[in-house]
Amino acid sequence: MSKAFDPYKSQVRRAFDRAAPTYGSAAHVQDAAAQCLLAFARAQPLPSRIRRVLDAGCGTGQSLPALSALFPQAQCVALDFSTAMLKLAACAASAAHPICADIENLPLADSSIDFYWSNLAFQWCSPETALEETFRVLSPGGVARIATLGPRTLHELRTAFSAVDDGVHVIDFTATERWLEASKAAGLTVQSHLRKTLLDVAADLHALLGNIKAIGARAVRDRRRSSLGRKGWQTLQSAYETFRHPDGTLPATYDLILLALRKPA
Repeated sequence: MSKAFDPYKSQVRRAFDRAAPTYGSAAHVQDAAAQCLLAFARAQPLPSRIRRVLDAGCGTGQSLPALSALFPQAQCVALDFSTAMLKLAACAASAAHPICADIENLPLADSSIDFYWSNLAFQWCSPETALEETFRVLSPGGVARIATLGPRTLHELRTAFSAVDDGVHVIDFTATERWLEASKAAGLTVQSHLRKTLLDVAADLHALLGNIKAIGARAVRDRRRSSLGRKGWQTLQSAYETFRHPDGTLPATYDLILLALRKPA
């Protein structure tokens, strides 16, 4: 059954469509998160037979080669709601079956997926809705390995912007506790969970914000529409300077949450 249309999702989709050409060269944090998720996935028990794998929110397909190597006999489905991203993913992994769709409204049959993988896509979703869909499409005994972002993500940017105005400049990232509660409410067993900190660094604020823009991670509900102006930008830069590292770089924190979930057999 189709879920209610959310105009914000169209905003997010457009941001990722625009970012597709630059995503691969700028997705340092996404690549690091994928490596963390892969190691986490290998450390947890897996079903004895995996026939169908889903990469939910596959982006440009950077995780697809690792998934194919981990499950060489399985059919792999590459799903993303950005058409531009999905086209690049299809080029990167021609054996994967591409589907353009939303994680919160999967066009997949009940109990059709044995291994559900999602790297840094769930932060754009309602935990309850996304995990209910995860439960629905997983086969009995199937597992999900999910990397998402927690509340300390981009805390430097949130703090610096608070010196400029009271506007919303960073999305509200969901706490681990809510992800765990939503998983259990959906009927999923939490096998394990882990929290790690990843950092992106740049020489200056222009470059750091450029990295965020290049990966499409800038769509915020009710964001301000007017320009900061010179004074606002100078205030933002000055406030962000308090986070500069001794080596001269400016950091952006990514609060990584890893979830290992299982649908009861």
